[in-house]
Amino acid sequence: MTPMLSRRRFIRISAAAAGLGALSVGRPVCAEAAPVTWRGTMLGAVAALEIHDEDRRRAERLIALACAEARRLERLFSLYLDDSALVALNRTGVLVDPAAEMVDLLSTSQRYATLTGGLFDVTVQPLWELYARHFARADADPAGPRPAEIEAALARVDSSRLSVSRDRIVMPKGMAVTLNGIAQGYVTDKVVDLLRAHGISHSLVDMGEARAIGSRPDGRPFDVGIADPDSAGHTKTVLPIVDRAVSTSGGYGCQFDSGARFNHLFDPRSGGCAHLYRSVTTVSRSATAADALSTAFSLMPDGQIRSLLRRVDIDRVHLIDAAGKSVELSA
Repeated sequence: MTPMLSRRRFIRISAAAAGLGALSVGRPVCAEAAPVTWRGTMLGAVAALEIHDEDRRRAERLIALACAEARRLERLFSLYLDDSALVALNRTGVLVDPAAEMVDLLSTSQRYATLTGGLFDVTVQPLWELYARHFARADADPAGPRPAEIEAALARVDSSRLSVSRDRIVMPKGMAVTLNGIAQGYVTDKVVDLLRAHGISHSLVDMGEARAIGSRPDGRPFDVGIADPDSAGHTKTVLPIVDRAVSTSGGYGCQFDSGARFNHLFDPRSGGCAHLYRSVTTVSRSATAADALSTAFSLMPDGQIRSLLRRVDIDRVHLIDAAGKSVELSA
């Protein structure tokens, strides 16, 4: 079975709340009443903006500015654009005079690796490539890649071996980086910064991860839905969000095999895949933190997650465990 190259994003902004159901893709749309909204794709994920502002023309200009900024960052971080800075890094092993945002994001990634004991690691791309190659074969062993193959891939996984400085980024031969577990959150935060700098105080930004600026103008929170892992297109629960970001990770987002034994949430310790939970949802002030930690928490028992919450700037975590039971942890 060839794995679908879908993202791990399962947050769905409630159509009733965000009014996104009838939007055209890829360009601003002006509804008859506020808000001004846009929907498209960014970094391989569904993206959306909802801006509440009395000056609709200003809101439309800001959507154009936000999309341009997100596209600029996408050209740095994407694995899907042949000319991106990340693809160049993976191809050559070095970036000279890298963009400040690339230095910032890789440095942040290394910090989360340290905080999570290595469970968040942007150098797991060799494992992705191994599993993708294995299950793309018609005669693929349903038991997965051979242990020796996994060991060989793991020998190239360790983000502490990335050398990151303002002058250059260097990594050992054979190593490869994926930013798919953090870049969407980072881009969301950058768009939020841009909108706030232009005076926006009520907005919902989703560049693959959702983050609210304030509340709705009437004081009501924005509603962000957590998808039902067992029912595609359905919402398990809805979170009311004010000035917070939300991210969800779950193995069902990309499964390599028909038996759902192997997914894209890789354990950097063993080379295996996450199975503790059906989904993990994090709530934080930072979309970058929510994004990275929803990945790492997928590999941790709930007691370990609880002990880390205050240290990693996560307000609360919503778990759907392997039996389908919902559990909430708070800092």
